[in-house]
Amino acid sequence: MHTVPTSSFTFLKSLKKNNHRDWMTEHKKEYQASEKELKAFYAAIQMGLNEEDEIEKLKVFRINRDVRFSKDKTPYNVHRSVSFSRAGAHRRGGYYLRLEPGGKSVVAGGFFSPEPKDLLRIRTEFQMDSSEIRAILAESAFAKAYGGKFDAWNPVKTAPKGFSKDDPNIDLIRLKNFVVTHSFTDAEVHAPDFGEQVLYHYRLLRPFFDLMSDVLTTDLNGVSLID
Repeated sequence: MHTVPTSSFTFLKSLKKNNHRDWMTEHKKEYQASEKELKAFYAAIQMGLNEEDEIEKLKVFRINRDVRFSKDKTPYNVHRSVSFSRAGAHRRGGYYLRLEPGGKSVVAGGFFSPEPKDLLRIRTEFQMDSSEIRAILAESAFAKAYGGKFDAWNPVKTAPKGFSKDDPNIDLIRLKNFVVTHSFTDAEVHAPDFGEQVLYHYRLLRPFFDLMSDVLTTDLNGVSLID
């Protein structure tokens, strides 16, 4: 399997110190060479995912930053990231990979900012019965890899409308995102088996995805919404 070359991180480290268009223009060939190497790695990951899943789309996020609403006006991201979208209405969940020097590389997966209808369906499911999702989060390999819990990004402070703050599952109901992440050191990223490690961590997500796919494609009575 293709690897992530150290030269890619060397480029990103230099970019962080010289985050302006003149420098990027001067080092365009380095950037293009790095992107070529990384795209080969992404393609290898996609191929590996397709052995057990079905990936509809590989999206490479732009290195250019959207600075319209940001106080930070530096023009470029100092990381590279990609997502893998699953195919079909019956397959929910998505895989994410972020490569960034300084031990900030992560694999992640789940449901980021689900649309209101899906968010309500997930919260209602967890209100009714959280045993299955809690079992998945607590499974030994999953818990070791992902910490046994969702990343709590900006949850509702008390309780969403229509739910009680005293609900025993309020810790799950308060969430706006249902995503888990695992971090890698730079040495791990550049190791020969990094691709296999990424695929291993993605494989651990499948029971989570299978459960949530079932939830999001059925109504509260278990009747399919897509047949």
